Amino acid sequence: MNFLVDSHVAYWAMTRPAELSPAARAKLTDPNNGVFVSAASIWELEIKARKGKLLLPHGFAETLREERFDELPITWEHAQLTTQLPMIHRDPFDRLLIAQALVEGLVFMTRDAIIPEYDLPIFRA
Repeated sequence: MNFLVDSHVAYWAMTRPAELSPAARAKLTDPNNGVFVSAASIWELEIKARKGKLLLPHGFAETLREERFDELPITWEHAQLTTQLPMIHRDPFDRLLIAQALVEGLVFMTRDAIIPEYDLPIFRA
């Protein structure tokens, strides 16, 4: 199974894994699963760190790579789909992640209560 993890899931996986459910931790560490982190998540987390909303460890993206998370770049198709999604979620980062999961056929791992209102496969983190 291939997953796109929400920004908070990537952050928790690297800083506070106990925040994740045992099932989510198992999926993230199973070598048979592909686990992707969007460039949008790195962007969002870096912004939050600069604003003092969270402490992002030095070399966060590099650590994700070392822990076998795969980078998911943002494409034009991803960006275009964000404008076609229902306006259920107003957060532009979340809308982009939803579009990426849909375009790439990935299961979206999140704890966001609003995202399951979209028609995409979800795994609760």
